[in-house]
Amino acid sequence: MLTLLAFELPAFLLGLLFGSFLNVCISRLPEHRSVVKPRSHCPRCLSAIRWYDNVPLLSWVLLAAKCRNCKAAIPWRYPAVELATGLWFALAARLGYFALAPSTAAVLANFWLFLIMFAVLGFLLIGLLVMDWQTHTLPDAFTLTGIAIGFFIVCAQAIFLPSGAYDVHLNPRSQMRLSSPGSFASQGDVFLTGPEHLVFGRLLAICAAAAVPWLIRALYKALRHREGLGLGDVKLMAMIAAFLGFAPAMLAFFVGVILAALYGIVLLARRRATSTSQIPLGTFLCVGGLLAALFAEPMLSWYRGFF
Repeated sequence: MLTLLAFELPAFLLGLLFGSFLNVCISRLPEHRSVVKPRSHCPRCLSAIRWYDNVPLLSWVLLAAKCRNCKAAIPWRYPAVELATGLWFALAARLGYFALAPSTAAVLANFWLFLIMFAVLGFLLIGLLVMDWQTHTLPDAFTLTGIAIGFFIVCAQAIFLPSGAYDVHLNPRSQMRLSSPGSFASQGDVFLTGPEHLVFGRLLAICAAAAVPWLIRALYKALRHREGLGLGDVKLMAMIAAFLGFAPAMLAFFVGVILAALYGIVLLARRRATSTSQIPLGTFLCVGGLLAALFAEPMLSWYRGFF
């Protein structure tokens, strides 16, 4: 337990710091403002926030959720985002700890790559979840950058794959002399090596995951002659696929659409919306992405059991 705590506690504290920065991104990126300048300040009295009033979670409690100068209320969103990010980073450390095998260079490299992938994905999804809920926008600074980061991590993972892992074979019962593309040295029945399979497969997954909502968007526009799905949702699905792959991304899409539909039904039943009202689908897709990051493997295995 002490060893596990030594992983989780630093990760939680680091997550609080990233959560504090995430609050800045949430406040400024939808308005296309810099996240660097000016320094953090009260949106009401514009006074700069002192360093000792900017400690994640603790300052919000000590200030009784009010600005020190003008006494304006500090929204609960700020500590909630910090806490959620801290807990997500701690969870990444826990999952990484239990996945850690006897240490070799490749195992340690994959361990750290997993921690980075899981933590970055949570950071991006938590931020996009709040931004879409508040502003109905999914900034490219998060979605497109997330696609690049996710694919880069996959390329790094491909470097440390064990020999033979993820290789694609053609007719493994016979010794067909097919080699991996671009290679004349390899003999046998290998069609794609593990790194090629992982990298090219993830590229295909990104394109396919983006194509699904894009086709739905195009079909809806052709039938209803108005926008029904934003391009931000298309980029968001590509980002989730860049980190998790195609099947988990489709699971996130399915969960997100179901949750959004239930939310819409509740709004209609309470007469707080009409059939043409917009709802923040990206928020629910982000929830689906977080759930897919945690439970995609058992949920997909359960689903495949029906076939």
